[in-house]
Amino acid sequence: MKESKFPPGWDEDRVKRVLAHYENQSEEEAVAEDEASYEDPNQTIMEIPNELVPAVRELLAHRKA
Repeated sequence: MKESKFPPGWDEDRVKRVLAHYENQSEEEAVAEDEASYEDPNQTIMEIPNELVPAVRELLAHRKA
């Protein structure tokens, strides 16, 4: 069996906690969380064409590396 690989700082327990958070969230809580992300001055929300997503992800991966 192949061992799962997690990003730095992540492990199986953390993944389970994040999944539980979203699986147990009400629709109202999910909407409120989404709306709050648009108000965060430290983030930018933008739409990009689906075909450009892989290129953007690659750019972000290089930026973080």
